[in-house]
Amino acid sequence: MSVQVGQKAPDFQGQALMPNGEFKEVKLSDYKGKWVVLFFYPLDFTFVCPTEIKAFNEKFDEFKKSGAEIITASTDSVYSHKAWQEGSLGKLKFPHLADTNHQTSRAYGVLIEEKGIALRGTFIIDPEGNLKHATVNDTAVGRNVEETLRTLSAFETGKLTGCGWTPGEKTIN
Repeated sequence: MSVQVGQKAPDFQGQALMPNGEFKEVKLSDYKGKWVVLFFYPLDFTFVCPTEIKAFNEKFDEFKKSGAEIITASTDSVYSHKAWQEGSLGKLKFPHLADTNHQTSRAYGVLIEEKGIALRGTFIIDPEGNLKHATVNDTAVGRNVEETLRTLSAFETGKLTGCGWTPGEKTIN
């Protein structure tokens, strides 16, 4: 992986399909001062990917309530994202980044070069732009959005949280 937890998260810039249906250039630095959950998935119009994306969409208000922004990315184009959202996926409440040049996937260490697609990478970035969490799954296994939300909440406490800690429980310190 090219980036490590504890380091500055790689900035990125690219076209995204926004919740209002427009295409817009977005970059990580646009979110300075906010927690960011950036998650990559392999391809539009597949089988496991929509289960994850829809789960993040369903939990969007919980992420927002905790002060976090969500961005999703794949190596598909914004036009493919739009067609998918207008079809079977449904409208998303967060930006849908098109990493067609593969720079962002490569910078985050999730690009499968020979296939030109991303692994299932989930990254939590703090308000100062530091990478606090990184998990990567192979393409066949979806991630747990509840665990991403729990992990985000744990980092937001700024304290030590034990195994199995859940929001509302006491921290270690």
